[in-house]
Amino acid sequence: MSKKISLIGAGQIGGTLAHLIGLKELVDEVVMFDVASGIAKGKALDIAQSSSVDGFNIKLSGTDNYEDIKNSDVIIITAGVPRKPGMTRDDLLGINLKIIKEVADGIKANSPKSFIICITNPLDIIVMALQKYSGLEPNKIVGMAGILDTSRFRYFLSQELKVPVKEIESLVLGGHGDTMVPMPNYTKINGKPLSEMIENKKLELIIERTRKGGAEIIKLLEKGSAFYAPAASGIEMAESYIKNLKKMLPCAAYLNGEYGVKNLYAGVPVIIGKDGVEKIIEIDLSSQEKEQFNLSIKAVKDLYEVAKNIDKNL
Repeated sequence: MSKKISLIGAGQIGGTLAHLIGLKELVDEVVMFDVASGIAKGKALDIAQSSSVDGFNIKLSGTDNYEDIKNSDVIIITAGVPRKPGMTRDDLLGINLKIIKEVADGIKANSPKSFIICITNPLDIIVMALQKYSGLEPNKIVGMAGILDTSRFRYFLSQELKVPVKEIESLVLGGHGDTMVPMPNYTKINGKPLSEMIENKKLELIIERTRKGGAEIIKLLEKGSAFYAPAASGIEMAESYIKNLKKMLPCAAYLNGEYGVKNLYAGVPVIIGKDGVEKIIEIDLSSQEKEQFNLSIKAVKDLYEVAKNIDKNL
């Protein structure tokens, strides 16, 4: 049976997503949607023309019509205004709430049974708004954050410790922002505890760099924000759903009592399979980790209150 992924937003992340899907031949069809139809159509055509070089065979198209996303298995949302130097993810809130409401309406009307991955910032609030606006099942709507944050943490550790990144296991939990919670106690290097491999002062610097990972890239680029690593992270989630891999992945998922949190999206480890978020994994947190996690949850709640002041329907 043919599979289809629709990408809402044909910017840098959207284009990279489409190319990665093609290279992996993850599905049979990719639809790129953007309000600027020329950009969606142009990128789809450009990527399609690379298929004979890279040896993949999928159908690629661009559109500005939501009807073209009908019967998508997965929808990945990148639509929104990216951060600029000096901007926080929170500064984007008012602009991107309006955009995500239109997206939610388009999905609900045309492909309400899809598994939906949101990448738009500020992530935790936008994915929660998407669920509220669309009214779709929370287990089928999830935010991409923890995989990216964990990937950055693992990369910085690999550079410091001079070990291949594949030898590092780790997790980053909490909100996708400056209060995210890298988990040194759940980090192992070739099976060895991280505490045996690095001094605390260096670890603190790496944790801080992880929290500021997106801002560091924005400052260097000057115009634009990260797109390769966010796209790769979104593809890992889509692949686990499409192929029913049941991977444990840190994602912004809807919490209904887990970790002592109710009616809120935040980054936790989840199992993603053919039914979407099939299980939320509750890991034991130390008192310090719990304190940091609760601080991160408070930051998400506070920003959600700001969002509700912008739109009373949330």
